[in-house]
Amino acid sequence: MTTSNGLLLVDKPQGLTSHDVVARVRKILNERRVGHAGTLDPMATGLLVLAVGPSTRLLRFAQSEIKRYTGTVKFGIATDSLDADGEIVANAPVPALTSDEMTIASSAFTGSQRQTPPMVSAIKVGGRRLHELARQGIEVEREARDVTISEFVLTPSDDPSIWTFNVECTVGTYVRVLLSDLAERIGTVGHLTSLRRVSSGGHSIDDAVTLDAFEEIVRSGGVALRPPADFVTSLEHVRLSDDEQRRMRMGQHLVLEGDFVADEIAATSNDDSLVGILRRRGEKWKPEVVLPSDSEADRN
Repeated sequence: MTTSNGLLLVDKPQGLTSHDVVARVRKILNERRVGHAGTLDPMATGLLVLAVGPSTRLLRFAQSEIKRYTGTVKFGIATDSLDADGEIVANAPVPALTSDEMTIASSAFTGSQRQTPPMVSAIKVGGRRLHELARQGIEVEREARDVTISEFVLTPSDDPSIWTFNVECTVGTYVRVLLSDLAERIGTVGHLTSLRRVSSGGHSIDDAVTLDAFEEIVRSGGVALRPPADFVTSLEHVRLSDDEQRRMRMGQHLVLEGDFVADEIAATSNDDSLVGILRRRGEKWKPEVVLPSDSEADRN
């Protein structure tokens, strides 16, 4: 049986956790090694980047990608989770704001900043997830994170309390915290009512498949996964000779021709298949990640 290996872009439906998606992909492929980059809350939909088989060792290259979201926020009502899945904890009047006034308010949140994660989140403090503590009525101090918001645009709807938004941000940003902070800035309260991730790095929701479509592709014998090389398109690449590939797979350091800026580069074969990742070690390059060859995969 050929080992499944590669990148999978899934359009996550509402109501499933990211772990639920991983569990279903494992079952569909009969492959234990499946992981995801960038958790989506159950109420959120959209792009979830998954790695399958040996490619799980490449997930870190997807973890740090810039994310883009669309969604809606409702002002005037606050929930304990800052989103529509929570319980209502406060109500407040909603000020009448023009698009220009909202643009001024939202622009205060663009750029680099510190953001405190919400209590209802999957972050661990003292070995326990925050949402577990929150369910017990326990609130603990959370360390603020460095995040960057490069775009934050809101558009009014027919309902003056509901606005749609577009956000582009770095990994680790909580959009529901961003919207709650915006609500406070304009003199009210608010909560996230819908959220959809539309891109992560160079990966787009337009290229994603639903879980049902993915299962049908696998059942019919179609090609379901993208090549591992799609994880590292942002890295510098070097094409290795057959001898260099052999030495890399043996764990030997390589001396390469060419000037490389970064300390990590992607090594490919003559047909542009990803052999692995090389890390700079002085004047040489050490194999950091080595993927199995097609012949090795076929033996698994």
